[in-house]
Amino acid sequence: MSAHVIDGKKISDTIREEIKAEVESLLERGIRPGLAVVLVGEDPASQVYVRNKAKACEDLGFYSEVHRLSAETTQAELLALIDRLNEQASIHGILVQLPLPKHLEEKPVIDAISVEKDVDGFHPINVGNLMIGDDSLLPCTPAGCIELLKRTGNAPAGKHAVVIGRSNIVGKPVSLLLLRENATVTVCHSRTPNLAEVARGADILVAAVGVPKLVKRDWVKPGAVVIDVGINRLPDGKLCGDVDYEDVLDTAGWITPVPRGVGPMTITMLMSNTLKAAKKTHGLS
Repeated sequence: MSAHVIDGKKISDTIREEIKAEVESLLERGIRPGLAVVLVGEDPASQVYVRNKAKACEDLGFYSEVHRLSAETTQAELLALIDRLNEQASIHGILVQLPLPKHLEEKPVIDAISVEKDVDGFHPINVGNLMIGDDSLLPCTPAGCIELLKRTGNAPAGKHAVVIGRSNIVGKPVSLLLLRENATVTVCHSRTPNLAEVARGADILVAAVGVPKLVKRDWVKPGAVVIDVGINRLPDGKLCGDVDYEDVLDTAGWITPVPRGVGPMTITMLMSNTLKAAKKTHGLS
């Protein structure tokens, strides 16, 4: 029997309607969530992401600014802009689009963003709060994965979750969020022996390693929930995930497609973080 397909676009749209209703309520009180996006250089994929974020702000009633800087921008110039945005009352969230041009260092840029405005959830203090279970702004893609699980009736509590990948952006934070949701978590990576066998023990399998179609049907326990975070472009131009979708479809119980799976959730959770930051700034829960 074919797996239930998790429609990330549909779930994302539902969450956006919830956000929109909250924004309308805040606007009545004179509060408008504001997001600043900073783009350095001309990377085509980054330009698409930035346009999508600006459109999401417009659709939800947010205030937004897009700062497009030349590829020759210096570290000092970029940090000076972040300092200004940190002090700007109309901005509740700051996102610097990664990757940066090679002459710029990412860590000082991430560290310079105010913790309260770090809507990417990458600042070391937010990462530390995630680690110890305190309230914080959560990394968007991992938070989106958890929402997909919860909103499809696949709560992680009591389940064995296997995460393939240990990146700071997805693998590590999603494993911590699964722990927070009372799953038993195994994190796998390139040095893990018997990777397919470990993956096959998962009730929830999260693939976030950046290898096209790595996960085959014999990696998946029958009936498992498969969350595919990967997005890879094949030589023919088509997109695929880290999971061989067609091969796994009849084995998994639930599965996210690529596209329209995890992807739509990332910008939606960014909007959710910006809303949360705006409310916190004004003393609202």
